[in-house]
Amino acid sequence: MVFYVQDCSVRPVGEENAVSSRFPAASQGRTVVHVDMDAFFASIEALLHPEYRGKPLIVGADPRSNRGVVSTCSYEARAYGVRSAMPIREAYRRCPHAIFVRPDMPTYVAYSRKVREVLDRFTPIVEPLSIDEAFLDMTGCEHFYPSLHEMGKAIKEAIREATGLIASVGIAPNKFLAKLASDLGKPDGLVVVSPQDVQSFLDPLPVQRLWGVGAKGAARLIAQGITTIGELRQRSLPWLQRELGHSLGQHLYRLARGIDERPVEPVSEAQSMSREITFDTDVQDPSLLRSVLAKLVADVGRRLRKEGLFAHTVTLKLRYPDYTTITRQKRSQLPFCDDDRIFALAIRLLESINVSRPVRLIGVGVTDFVEAKQASLFEDDSRAEAISRVMDAVNAKGSGRLLQRGRELYRPPAPEKLDPGAGRGPSALDNPVDV
Repeated sequence: MVFYVQDCSVRPVGEENAVSSRFPAASQGRTVVHVDMDAFFASIEALLHPEYRGKPLIVGADPRSNRGVVSTCSYEARAYGVRSAMPIREAYRRCPHAIFVRPDMPTYVAYSRKVREVLDRFTPIVEPLSIDEAFLDMTGCEHFYPSLHEMGKAIKEAIREATGLIASVGIAPNKFLAKLASDLGKPDGLVVVSPQDVQSFLDPLPVQRLWGVGAKGAARLIAQGITTIGELRQRSLPWLQRELGHSLGQHLYRLARGIDERPVEPVSEAQSMSREITFDTDVQDPSLLRSVLAKLVADVGRRLRKEGLFAHTVTLKLRYPDYTTITRQKRSQLPFCDDDRIFALAIRLLESINVSRPVRLIGVGVTDFVEAKQASLFEDDSRAEAISRVMDAVNAKGSGRLLQRGRELYRPPAPEKLDPGAGRGPSALDNPVDV
């Protein structure tokens, strides 16, 4: 089902609308666009490796791993029931003949930036949701296009020309409807919903399409004879609040009528930088945790310096095998960007946590940013920063990290001091996850 119209622009009351003949419902709401890249990671891999095209392709951990999950997969793999976040072993069971590749995050981030550059050409009001999707507020730009359908085509074509990749686009009066429209059109979709067609668009859809309706909520509604959004819309607000709670009941009452007043909010600066690793085998070796932490710090520090930022706060994250997660923070009065001070704060946090238990995941992050020029006024020790920057420059010239600090090297303790069940070895670094 595809809806597309030419009537979604907004003009102040009393202002002459030169495009009213093409957009007759101009006062009904915003013009919001949702752009979602189709199978982003897998599509990039297929673009760079033509031999992958048209075949089941799964991006994620090694299929022999007991810990990894599917990051994303091609539509050919989805035909076998493979989906994102599925355990990699299950994906292999369902599609053993698929091509399995490890994530290449630096490449994916580079393509994400190319997409963002394209979107910024259409409007300054861009709200990124993740590495592969974003909202655009195109209100006031409608007159540049013969119709909203042509607007969507222009965005899709610009992305394809700049990156070689395919995007699905949804256009509607608000964020909820725009995202729903792009989801329904995948892959390579273009769905445009006009204000007057909102209910005919929503009513036939299953209630699970409403944000906030999970498996349990859907089961409760279905037990009450409600399977579609249209059927839910027939219930009163007091009934929904009585059955689902005051907040959720009101939320679904509004969404079922296509009401979503949230603006598109641009996000221009990172609020934090972090890096974490999930181990293939639970780790109970403090020496290994220390060396892995040093590697994570080196990556976070490099990114911090590349962005020209200093940070005040370091956060350490640990997760145990039972998924209990601990986070600790330490703030420095003086801002920093060098690896030595990030590591010094991180290792103090690590020493404050019980690591006698096996560890499943470790991560480190920095936040509370200030710009480099401001930070330099307070800098009390530039030597550590200078060393870090020299190492950045040398490593940037090679294909890998040519220079590393000694603390990044794993030095296992004597065999008699090791817990026989402790996880150790280079395989613990095989499954990095950027956050």
